[in-house]
Amino acid sequence: MRNTDILIVDDEMGIRDLLSEILQDEGYTVALAENAEEARRLRHQARPAMVLLDIWMPDCDGITLLKEWAKNGQLNMPVVMMSGHASIDTAVEATRIGALDFLEKPIALQKLLAAVDRALKHGEMQAASGLTVDKLGNSPAIQDLNHKLDIASKQNGPILLTGEAGSPFELVAQYLRKTGTPWVEPAKIEHIVDTPLELLQKATNGVLYVGDISQYSKNIQKGIAFLLSKADRYSVRIIAASSKSVKSLTENAGTDNKLPALLSRVVVNIPPLRSQPDDIGFLANRLSTELADSQKIPPVTFSAGALTVLRQYDWPGNYDQLRNTVKNLMLAVDGEEVQEQDVASELGQGGNASSSELIGGFNFNMPLRELREELERRYFEYHIAQEGSNMSRVAQKVGLERTHLYRKLKQLGIGVTRRPADRGCD
Repeated sequence: MRNTDILIVDDEMGIRDLLSEILQDEGYTVALAENAEEARRLRHQARPAMVLLDIWMPDCDGITLLKEWAKNGQLNMPVVMMSGHASIDTAVEATRIGALDFLEKPIALQKLLAAVDRALKHGEMQAASGLTVDKLGNSPAIQDLNHKLDIASKQNGPILLTGEAGSPFELVAQYLRKTGTPWVEPAKIEHIVDTPLELLQKATNGVLYVGDISQYSKNIQKGIAFLLSKADRYSVRIIAASSKSVKSLTENAGTDNKLPALLSRVVVNIPPLRSQPDDIGFLANRLSTELADSQKIPPVTFSAGALTVLRQYDWPGNYDQLRNTVKNLMLAVDGEEVQEQDVASELGQGGNASSSELIGGFNFNMPLRELREELERRYFEYHIAQEGSNMSRVAQKVGLERTHLYRKLKQLGIGVTRRPADRGCD
């Protein structure tokens, strides 16, 4: 038994039952929907590995539903379209939107099974290769980033990703990993110095991602320089990130002088989130879907007003801040539609703040106490993201005892999960 969920969406009961019977005989589990409304519900509940989607349905046609999923960042499973009356143009449009394949009714048994097998394998490959940068939107800024990454991927040697704090460094770095090759990150930053050759051995023929070098001590940076000197021997591509520019790194007295020069041959800059406002709605919906899948939080939709507030915000914490904001909103509204006031409250804008009242992402018309709390919240969220939720390192970075740190985070409403390394006596 393969125990793979396949969602069949077709308004004709006879076709639904026939396809279901065939696929269940092949060992698949199947969910059935007779219209788009049921398809939306089952897509959230069943988390299908793939969808067989009919084009002609009474309430909402399959092309429209496909567009909706693509626009909302919910097209994270292969979709095979079905129709007995579609033209070539329709098939081309479906493929352009994101459908993987197209089956013409009546569907021959072998064609059905071949399409299903192909779709499931495609989905497995996509999952294995991780997120790709197309998940960051389609604005000119992201298209330019795609172009630069394509060029970088065809070159040899290390790559340095630069951008503001909170940029999606690791997600972008994953784009440069070839399918089926190792992806290695140090479990502890100290391993860069303590066990460098072991890291390189694990990453042989793949990628070793070392994180944000601008946040490391000079000793750790020297360790990265050593890794770079041995990387070719293991056919390892080292990818580093920096929330400071190459110039700032070079001028910083706390930086190992050799490292910026070693990494500066291939540098790719990640644009700040404020440069892609047209992608914010797509990103918010995609993050909602991703968090619903990974953390079992009820998915949400965003009202037009909520999306407007999100688009107009300055996002000083960039992608990491947006992800945390979406997660907090999902927990707050518990599966309901997110409204404008929900977003304004989460971003500390109160009920009456307009975008023109924001300076550097802060609303200076807020009471001082609320503004101070918002600043502190962003400060701690930034350092938690920078240290990968390693609270021992966060405590060290912000200069607080861990007991005091956890108390402060609870006071600010910042939820964290203690990693095993963080537990114990404080």
